[in-house]
Amino acid sequence: MIKDKVAIVTGASSGIGYATALALSKAGAKVAIGARRTDKLSELENEIIKNGGEAFSQKLDVTKKSDCDSFVKAVIDKWGGVDILVNNAGLMPLSFIKNLKVDEWDQMIDVNIKGVLYCTAAVILHMHEKKSGHIINISSVAGRVVFPSGSVYCATKHAVTAFSEGLREEFSTRSNIRVTCIEPGVVATELTNSITDESLKSFVENSKKIDSLKPQDIANAIIYAVDAPNHVNVNEILIRPTTQER
Repeated sequence: MIKDKVAIVTGASSGIGYATALALSKAGAKVAIGARRTDKLSELENEIIKNGGEAFSQKLDVTKKSDCDSFVKAVIDKWGGVDILVNNAGLMPLSFIKNLKVDEWDQMIDVNIKGVLYCTAAVILHMHEKKSGHIINISSVAGRVVFPSGSVYCATKHAVTAFSEGLREEFSTRSNIRVTCIEPGVVATELTNSITDESLKSFVENSKKIDSLKPQDIANAIIYAVDAPNHVNVNEILIRPTTQER
């Protein structure tokens, strides 16, 4: 089901995006990777090609609609279409509301929500026209629960979860576009590096003591959803470390 398909992965320079791009390539997909850190993208592109896969990389800032549009256009020009979109780019600068880190709120809204909307907008009419496609949105367990210091982050991930369901209802039955919302718990990635709220130091340290999920675990879940028969639409996958309570 995956072999020779064209997949786009955003936020591919590290973590879940990096692992997912590798997994899709190993499954036989042609993989287009986008992120802001072009040095990391080059490393990933070289690794995919070294392993015998096909890759295309381009600098991508998902907060800029023009970037998303030009990236998708370049992929279609190169390979003739897009079959899979993995909306993975995301930020998690947790903070307590009282500390008024408004700039960080804006960043999360721009990347976590607008980025998903812009990239989806860039592919959806193409997928609708050819009556096939699969959109994977990376939400979070925070798209189901809310916790102190996560008010804005949880709000953005609740939005991704809601958008995924709306997207499915509009396009799955009418256009054969499958939609999957992946909701990871704690994953060993760079996500906590963006936390600047000093009062969360102990939270960050404690999260590192959990036997966390690995990026490959999430990539495996994505492969499972994408590789399902066409009549099967895996709508949601909530995946936590065994030791994570909430």
